[in-house]
Amino acid sequence: MSFAAIHDRAISRKGGPDSLSALLPRVATPVELTSLGDDRYLAELTRCVFRAGFVWRVIDNKWPGFEAAFDGFVPLYWQQVPPEVLENLAGDDRIVRNLQKIRTVPENARMVVEAAREYGSFGNMLAQWPSDDQAGLLLWLKRHGARLGGNTAQYFLRMVGWDGFILSQDVLAVLRLEGLLDASPGSKKALLQAQSAFNDWHRETGLRYSHLSKIASCSIER
Repeated sequence: MSFAAIHDRAISRKGGPDSLSALLPRVATPVELTSLGDDRYLAELTRCVFRAGFVWRVIDNKWPGFEAAFDGFVPLYWQQVPPEVLENLAGDDRIVRNLQKIRTVPENARMVVEAAREYGSFGNMLAQWPSDDQAGLLLWLKRHGARLGGNTAQYFLRMVGWDGFILSQDVLAVLRLEGLLDASPGSKKALLQAQSAFNDWHRETGLRYSHLSKIASCSIER
């Protein structure tokens, strides 16, 4: 299926190519991904975990408190933090006091540290991982991290500027409408079908995956 019709619908809905272009997310360069510290990756992983199923603006408004409570999200410390520190955080009103989500920080810190040992830094790993295998990256994050299933890891990648799609309800609707997805949302099969569609669209247009995703989401009436 050609992406041109989807692109034209998005332009029409958003009032022209310039208006649509203004909505496209910024994509980080490989140098920018590599330069971002591992502490920042752990922080953004944590922010996305806490946002999941919650009102995003509440998490964002409290984020300075999270940064203070988690003392800058240094992965080497948090990977082996004593259990009592986590229990104390569950009573800290600077953050959202969800112990299950608090407990993801050491697990995701270990993932960041392990990736850094193999690649030199977590950012190096992301910079080297190709967008045409986002499905593989999402499965890796889900396997090695905590609470990174669903769309959580997809939003994390978007927040740090990695070039990838987000399978929002709008994007899923477009994929179904175009006959490119028939699997259950959230399944590995659906993820692979979406990857195949985005790979085809990228080859057709040369557009970034993040931009393809946003354009698709803007092309549908909801």
